[in-house]
Amino acid sequence: MGDNEHKHSHGQASHSHTQQKNVLNRLSKAVGHLSSVRVMVEDGRDCAEVLIQLSAVRSAINGICEIILKDHLENCIVDAVQTGDKQALDELKRAVELLMK
Repeated sequence: MGDNEHKHSHGQASHSHTQQKNVLNRLSKAVGHLSSVRVMVEDGRDCAEVLIQLSAVRSAINGICEIILKDHLENCIVDAVQTGDKQALDELKRAVELLMK
């Protein structure tokens, strides 16, 4: 298993996530950006500037969600369909419903 893969399990099935390193890097950047926004608020920066930066953080998070979802579909869900893992499919449905809110 490489640096950018990890095992993930639903029931008995295991699959590798090829985008783990990419996701972790992007999460670190998003956390740093959000911390910067917090400093902006503490410093009393202009609300419009804060909102613009928050929209950038939200965009970064959406990009991370997209990577994870694609990786999940290409790996976990393919395996779940092949093995008849209804729990994994139900979990995906719930996760997508929450993401769409």
